Amino acid sequence: MGNGPLSGVKVLEFAGIGPGPFCGMLLADMGAEVIRIDRKGGRGGSKYDISSRGKKSIALDLKNPKPSSLHQAHRSATSAEVPHADEPLLV
Repeated sequence: MGNGPLSGVKVLEFAGIGPGPFCGMLLADMGAEVIRIDRKGGRGGSKYDISSRGKKSIALDLKNPKPSSLHQAHRSATSAEVPHADEPLLV
């Protein structure tokens, strides 16, 4: 996405509050491609949300057992070098 020491690194961020989005913003500033997974129907990032700077986002309903949402999340997770979330990830 950008230039910098993390250019070519893909980070998957599960939307949250506090230090998680800020960390993702810093990683994006250093050149990483950050893809944020938002909750379907959640607030998401607006153009005025500074922590969304330099990120791509996708809204998924991970509690819905439909294969399409889970498949899309799995595809994103397997192609990311750095999964990153505010809460522990269960794999």
